[in-house]
Amino acid sequence: MSEKLADVYRGEIVESRHYGDLTVVNHLGENIFSIGNPELLTYWRSCAKPFQLLPLIISGAVDKYKITSEELAVMAASHNGEKVHVKIVSNILNKIGATPADLLCGIHAPYDRQARELLYRNNQEISTLHNNCSGKHTALLAICRYYNWSTENYLSIEHPLQQLLLETVAVMAEVPQTEVMLGKDGCGVVVFGLPLSKMALAYYKLANPAALNDKQGRAARLVTDAMEKHPYLLAGRKRFNTGLMQVTKRKFTAKFGAEGVFCIGVHNGPGIAVKIGDGNKRALPPVVVELLKQLKILNAKELESLKDYHYPVVKNHRGEVVGKIVADY
Repeated sequence: MSEKLADVYRGEIVESRHYGDLTVVNHLGENIFSIGNPELLTYWRSCAKPFQLLPLIISGAVDKYKITSEELAVMAASHNGEKVHVKIVSNILNKIGATPADLLCGIHAPYDRQARELLYRNNQEISTLHNNCSGKHTALLAICRYYNWSTENYLSIEHPLQQLLLETVAVMAEVPQTEVMLGKDGCGVVVFGLPLSKMALAYYKLANPAALNDKQGRAARLVTDAMEKHPYLLAGRKRFNTGLMQVTKRKFTAKFGAEGVFCIGVHNGPGIAVKIGDGNKRALPPVVVELLKQLKILNAKELESLKDYHYPVVKNHRGEVVGKIVADY
């Protein structure tokens, strides 16, 4: 059963509680610390994005199209739709001979408030480029172009691209393909259902690729290097994923996923997976930072820099502090 991970206070009263599950595993995938159910089956959501880049690199497409480290970071991102993100996605599309119309991710307004307001003020159209998953979809198009596969139905599970991604996820998580649960993500692609412990194991491998074969290891290193070197491109302004990795300076690779999922691969350390049961992302920052504190992965200076994430406040519409969120486990 899920256990309590965080309390939400208004004044001195606990107004809400967030329950969930988390696990920390070693190089063998053995649980070394957990709360709740480490074998909870849930969808990986955007935490799968770094692994969906591995075939891009292993195939040779990243070399053919001269994909840069910054571009790899945006391909792994759940980005804000800020100008920098949109520009990089556009550059990648130009490299592979595609257009925003080829992206099947759908359209939503930029997550970032400033980016939204800029579009509205300038009467600019919101497009697929602003979708937080546009980088990933550009990577998927690049793989299709490399193999001369159709790009019209690349979202279908029957498409060779999705079969390749399923195989990649199954190998990295050490789960038989037939046991990976499949659904449809917010951007339309196939989403993978796995036990938390297997997500954590895959992130361990991503950050510690010595046990992988040469091609897998090179791909994992390129992905983690890009994510850690360019954390702003992974999310953006006022985003926890970016703030955490900026402060910790390449100590680990971390990725946010929708519905309260967060995964971390620590260099020379464990793999970690967290799921907030009700899917509310507000509980993730204090829960994740507290976990990294308890595991002694963060030092005092890092904890001080992350205090606004570790001990977030609750404000009303007047901007007054009326409460707080406290990790409690």
